[in-house]
Amino acid sequence: MRQHTVKLLVPLLAAGLVGLAGCSSGGNSDSSATPSFTPVTAGKLTVCTNPPYAPFEDVDNGVVVGFDLDLMAEVAKDLGLEVAARETPFESIESSASLDVGDCDVGASALGITPERQEKMIFSDPYYESQMGILVGADSGIEGLADLAGKDIGVQQGTTGENWAQNRPEIVDTLRQYEGLGDQMTALKAGDVVAVINDTPTLTPYVKEGYKVLTGLEGVETEPFGFAVKKDNQALVDAINATLKRVKSDGTYDELLTKWELATS
Repeated sequence: MRQHTVKLLVPLLAAGLVGLAGCSSGGNSDSSATPSFTPVTAGKLTVCTNPPYAPFEDVDNGVVVGFDLDLMAEVAKDLGLEVAARETPFESIESSASLDVGDCDVGASALGITPERQEKMIFSDPYYESQMGILVGADSGIEGLADLAGKDIGVQQGTTGENWAQNRPEIVDTLRQYEGLGDQMTALKAGDVVAVINDTPTLTPYVKEGYKVLTGLEGVETEPFGFAVKKDNQALVDAINATLKRVKSDGTYDELLTKWELATS
């Protein structure tokens, strides 16, 4: 699914570094260059996320798991912290509201890096690229947007998929908003909608349940995902980027891609 390899530019944190005092994207050891990072909860890296959105975030026996959470666990390990997931409405994450009020240190929820969101918060280097798709019944006879005209379609609030759909004259009048992917799928299985729009990696697991994913849609490009932090928290962004660089170089990233069955091209 990935079309190119993400280049991570921030250097590794110095060996044995636990806090973030003195960390900077240029490797400067001057502690005055970047303010230290103070977590919202002592001893923890608190992560706002919005499951279910497998394989990026999901709930397994009451525990939030997924590709995003595994990467956040690596960041927390490098910082000498424990990762703590906080289930949060997606709109609160993508609008930066959860960061601004101090609910969490990081927004990690398959969050696409867009100019609009970059005005509200700082993003890490991209850690994955996705492409949007449309999930429909395998035997529905639906092959493209023209077949969806006049039919109810589920979109997730606040997503780039919703923005794209609102600009498609074929379907804009029949869109139904849902808070999360779980709500979308409930509506699809109940027959309240005939299709749902979301990221292809999150839709693909449903193929085994009798659905198919429509891709190659007009106006759809690959979208880089990033981890988001509050505007004034550059130190934490630098630490996240350092961990991303480490896991890419030591093989951990590839192991996690395999674990969560995520494609890289």
